[in-house]
This record gives sequence, C-alpha cells and structure tokens, in this order.
Amino acid sequence: MANFIIEDIKKAWNKRDNGLVKIILINIIVFVSINVVQVILTISGLSNFFTMFINKLMLPASLGTFILQPWSIITYFFLHMSFMHILWNMLFLYWFGKIIYDNIGNNALISLYVLGGIIGGLFYMAIYNIIPYYGDRVSESLMLGASAGVFSVVVGSATLMPNYTFHLLLIGPVRIKYIAFFYVLLSFFDVAGTNAGGEIAHLGGAFIGYIFIRQLQNGINIGEGIINFINFFTEKKKEKKEKFQQENDETTQDEVDKILDKISESGYSSLTSKEKERLFNASKKQ
Repeated sequence: MANFIIEDIKKAWNKRDNGLVKIILINIIVFVSINVVQVILTISGLSNFFTMFINKLMLPASLGTFILQPWSIITYFFLHMSFMHILWNMLFLYWFGKIIYDNIGNNALISLYVLGGIIGGLFYMAIYNIIPYYGDRVSESLMLGASAGVFSVVVGSATLMPNYTFHLLLIGPVRIKYIAFFYVLLSFFDVAGTNAGGEIAHLGGAFIGYIFIRQLQNGINIGEGIINFINFFTEKKKEKKEKFQQENDETTQDEVDKILDKISESGYSSLTSKEKERLFNASKKQ
C-alpha cells in the first residue's frame, strides 16, 4: 500500500505547473514526518531533543535567536503540529488557491504563498520588537504554520476576483471579498490575544497578498524574484539529473563485448531489458 501512495505522490509531484498540489504535499509530508519523529523520540525518552529540534524550525520573535537560525523564515510556514491546524490551512489554500491558479497561473500562486509566509514572518518579528506591549513575549515566542501564506492567497484571490462566490453550508452564496474581510478582521481583533504572533503574521500575509495583486494589475510582478530563485535551483537539479542519466546510459566497449558474448552463449532472448537497451544505444553510435 505504501508503494502505491509513494507512486501517486511522485506522479503528482512530477506534473508540470502543479504548484498548488506541491505546496500542499510539502506541508503534508513535513507534518507526517515530524509527527512520526515526535512519537519515536518521545517513547525513546528523547522528547527534550525533539523540542530542541522543532524549535530550530519555528520562527522566533527574538532577532538574536533568528540570526542563529535564519532558515526558519522559510521552514516555519511549512510546519504544523496539530491535525486541525494543517487541515484548515490546506483546505483554505486549496479553495482560494484554485482561483489564483485558474486565473493568473502557477507562478502567481507560488509567489503569493512564499511572499505571504516571508512578509508575514518579518511583520511578526518587527511588531514584537517595536511595540512595547509585546516586549515581555519576545524571548520565548516561536511561530509555526502556513497561515500567513494562506492569508496572502486568500486576500490575493479576493482582490483579483472580489465577486467570485462560494456556496457555504447553512449560509448559501457568499462573495469571497466578504470571507476574506471577515477573517482579516478576526485576526486584527485577536492581536492582543494568546496567539498574537500568528494573528500579526496573518495581517502581514494579507497585506502582501493585496499589494501583490494590485501591482500585478499595474504590470509589476513583485514575485518574479521568488520564481527566478526557484527556477535557478530546479534547472540546476534538472541539468545534474540529465548529466547523470547521460553518463549512466553510456556503454563502454567492454560492456558491449560482454553482452555479445552472452548472446553467443545463451541467445539474444537471454538479455535483460537493460542489456538490450545498452546494445541498442551502442549500435546507434557506430
């Protein structure tokens, strides 16, 4: 069964221009992996080690701590510990992300999510270190979850197509501009609550989601750098894979001689599919 699941994941991952599914898959794979590690370390009596490990992936409010783990500005928005947390984030990402994906494309969706996560995280750190009210929380505050990126996508889709309508259970048709406004308002109301850091990040994500679409409508793509950065590494990986494949496919004369000896002894039908392929490739080069 595990093999079938892995194959399905590979098929979904290898599909081109599939950013929405890939973002959701990354979040789910990280969620499952982290929780498996937590269970193993906890029953092994190493729960303190797990806490130290997970804290390195979460985004700290303290600038001093952040300098020691700068990768956390990325890792935190792919990290969830609670099933309900990841469930609602991924559902909202899928519902609103489809609007972005279907209307302005794969790259816009990826840009919105990544920019929302980064700007939301920076906004959270800035507010915690600037406003005295949060001063006593800075040293111990850590944040995780995709919500800032999701809010960016939600507000971005509402800015792009404000009158697009969702049919909500028990409520009926509701335009997404009202849904986005409702959730942004809820986050603002809770910036003094127990999850103040998360709510502040939501507002930062929502802000960049609005700005991204408005700038895009004016012909300016502020997410171009994000896409170029991702493409740089994916192209490098692709080049290495193609080079490895090419080197792996090259057949030496010694290998050809061994294959021919095998044919003379046991016949062509005794060759494996790989040997037949190598013999065929070698014959084309001659």
